[in-house]
Amino acid sequence: MNTVRLSNISIAEFEQFLEYLGCIRVDNGNEGHEKWMKPGITRPIIFQTHIDPIPEFIVRNNLRNLCVSRKAFTEWYLGKKKKGSKQ
Repeated sequence: MNTVRLSNISIAEFEQFLEYLGCIRVDNGNEGHEKWMKPGITRPIIFQTHIDPIPEFIVRNNLRNLCVSRKAFTEWYLGKKKKGSKQ
């Protein structure tokens, strides 16, 4: 069984996931942090851009803010990897 460690998610991969969900980057001028928003969420998605990969607790907190399960994220991530490996 393929498992995805949330501690190995790169900034670029997490940005792709946020775009996939329909999130919009609203601020990236805050010295090393990116801020993303999506209609319907109460808190912005914020992560540091100078730490790659993103720490696991940041990924988990942001998934919780987005109301997205770890399983849903894992399915998206593995699906993206399968598509990327065929090209």
